[in-house]
Amino acid sequence: MINNVRPLPAAIPLASGDRAGSWPGAAVAAAFAGAVESGRLDLPLPGGGRTHQRWAALAELAEEDLSLARLAEGHADALAILAELGVPASPPAGRRWGVWAAQPPGPGLTASRSGHGWRLDGTKQYCSGAHSCTDALVTATAPDGPRLFAVSTRGLSSVPGSWPATGMAGSDTYDVEFDDIPGEPVGGPGSYTGRPGFTHGGAGVAACWFGGARGVGQTLAAAAAERDLGPHALAHLGAVDIALHTARSALDAAAAEIDADPDDRGNGGRRRTLRVRTLVEATATEVMQRVGRALGAGPLSHDAAHSRRVADLTVYLRQHHAERDLAELGALVAGSGAAW
Repeated sequence: MINNVRPLPAAIPLASGDRAGSWPGAAVAAAFAGAVESGRLDLPLPGGGRTHQRWAALAELAEEDLSLARLAEGHADALAILAELGVPASPPAGRRWGVWAAQPPGPGLTASRSGHGWRLDGTKQYCSGAHSCTDALVTATAPDGPRLFAVSTRGLSSVPGSWPATGMAGSDTYDVEFDDIPGEPVGGPGSYTGRPGFTHGGAGVAACWFGGARGVGQTLAAAAAERDLGPHALAHLGAVDIALHTARSALDAAAAEIDADPDDRGNGGRRRTLRVRTLVEATATEVMQRVGRALGAGPLSHDAAHSRRVADLTVYLRQHHAERDLAELGALVAGSGAAW
């Protein structure tokens, strides 16, 4: 099994991926490092004509293990961001990247200029791959506005106990402390959220949710292939098939639209991302509910891979902002008209 939950020693320094087995998520980190080194995460950039292949690879990883997919998606997103914002040279081979851009309420990360460039101070929350990434792109509040910085994880430490979660335990997600840490600016103020790829990346996360939901659905499909489950369970399987087919079709359509307008000249990127994320989130929620109702407590109690996938997916889906995203979509529809 990939996921591995153990008590967190105090003050683990980051970039400790070579200390296999010494911290939660070490096995996932090893799988992540292997995926980077093997070239499995050398994915097509979004908007380059092969967005469908990019998302299919992320969905495959998510069906395999959602924590691994979370790290892989962050790494792939970081490389896409660096390319879009004009970083001139390719990152050195073997580097494992994360994107630490969560902005929850409360104190966060600040950036200030000094005689030696930019320095970062504060605490960044929800840093997936905290101990397994060698580098990260982090957002911080600067005097001239929100900025994105590239940092090495050397010299950083996680906040002990800041990720006690059962779901996505293997994603190595912790709060990370910054104390006068050097950061290299990537783009200018507002560049991170202002680029077209910001919406493309948001839709790509839904491909991971879809892969996780597909994995949950496979548990019901496999059970139905092995024995007679009765008409009610088969009705649930039929509904799961419709939901997953609809979600896959929506992802395929969104990928094609991104490839047709990678610079979002039609200004439809945000609406598209809100639609596909909301649809896939609803699909994943429905699939988990229907599989549970069809099969009862058995798989959750005796199938470790299935129970872990359900717990992981439940947490991962909360990257979707629920009614807040629906309200934003509704405002876009109200302001520009429905395109039904």
